[in-house]
Amino acid sequence: MKKSFILAGCLALASAVCSAESPLWLRYSAISPDGNTIAFTYQGDIFTVPVNGGTAKQLTTNPAYDSRPVWSPDGKTIAFASDREGSLDVFVMPAAGGAPKRLTTNSGSETPLAFRDNGTVLFSASEMPTSADIQFPSAQFPQVYSVSVNGGRPVMFTSIAMDQIDVNPVSGAILYTDKKGYEDYWRKHHTSSIARDIWTANADGKTGFKKLTDFAGEDRNAIWAPDGKSYYYLSEKNGSFNVYKAAPGAQPVQLTQHTKHPVRFLTASKNGKLAYSYNGELYTLTEGGKPEKVNVTIVKDNLEKPLQPQVRTNGASTIAVSPSGKEVAFINHGDVYVTSIEYNTTKRITDTPQQERNVDFSPDGRSLVYSAERGNTWGIYESKIVRPEDKLFTYATEIEETPLVVSDETSFQPLYSPDGKEVAYLANRTELKVINLDTKKFAPFSPRNTIIHIPMAM
Repeated sequence: MKKSFILAGCLALASAVCSAESPLWLRYSAISPDGNTIAFTYQGDIFTVPVNGGTAKQLTTNPAYDSRPVWSPDGKTIAFASDREGSLDVFVMPAAGGAPKRLTTNSGSETPLAFRDNGTVLFSASEMPTSADIQFPSAQFPQVYSVSVNGGRPVMFTSIAMDQIDVNPVSGAILYTDKKGYEDYWRKHHTSSIARDIWTANADGKTGFKKLTDFAGEDRNAIWAPDGKSYYYLSEKNGSFNVYKAAPGAQPVQLTQHTKHPVRFLTASKNGKLAYSYNGELYTLTEGGKPEKVNVTIVKDNLEKPLQPQVRTNGASTIAVSPSGKEVAFINHGDVYVTSIEYNTTKRITDTPQQERNVDFSPDGRSLVYSAERGNTWGIYESKIVRPEDKLFTYATEIEETPLVVSDETSFQPLYSPDGKEVAYLANRTELKVINLDTKKFAPFSPRNTIIHIPMAM
């Protein structure tokens, strides 16, 4: 455990020193229509930077997660997704910065895809497919809706699952990436019957469908070239994702030659200047030229508490190994910690003046249950990873604690049932009880052939 604390502290300090000078993982890059500015996401906020590099301008500062910037055709407005109201919604704001305006209010997740025109945003959402839709109704196949930048009721644009839409500035015809089934978006070298392909359709999104690619692997992220006839896209046709250009009646031409990492988030300006992300950094490309790295400097306030390195050589007790074997939870000096097995990073889960004891992992590894002294008695509490995209406690951005058993009787030693639906615990040191996590009802403990696992003591 001593090694974990030292490395966690050193890594945190190194990150704080380097992040402003050479930031990595600049994602969802989008070049402005005039080709002068690139918008991108960094640490859950929207930034812009001159296309030739320099100090980035921070457009959003809300503690929530802001991502996926999309430019309007006139370059005056940026749409983006934010969960500042709970789930992901579509917001718009002036490209120069200012107060965002919320456009969608559905309880699910909505993410912007493109501007249909300067006054209309196309966005993706899983709400209500039409009765004529032959696809299986599932959140895996979201619909496309349009909404005015002035607000109002969204209207379904198409019930077909379209991703990465680009609108032709002359004809209004759309390019899009299809979705035939579930596959991890970040998976590399995927070949199967559900590999993504590029399609085009008329401006109404309902007619003129034509499949443009037939590679057995992944083709995606198509954008119109300035002539409105040819297009750029990303493909793994020759190995890693690279930029290609396709024209009617001609074979696609590979424009970049990256080999180690995939190209992501391809966009183009009206004059044909391309921008994309590679290995966490921004690049631009002019057809016929070579990729140029955009040197970005980010100056921003630290919204999180600074991490302080600590070395503790004793005081650790109860430990529990996660079902995946990638994390270990333990109690140290009365607080719950989780450490990564692979990277020796440690995260503090509780920070209270009272004690916590007896920690246990849920079967899915996304919850921890423990006994805690709060007020005048001991109760049972549960901490959960909130965001679906966070897979481990060690790197979770949001963790929520919920009291499970709080009463006049002392409650200790909680353990999850094998199916994760119940928690057994010791009441008043003499009685085994069980709480159902869905109904929150209590019952006396009944073994029912249950295998009891006891966390190890250190």
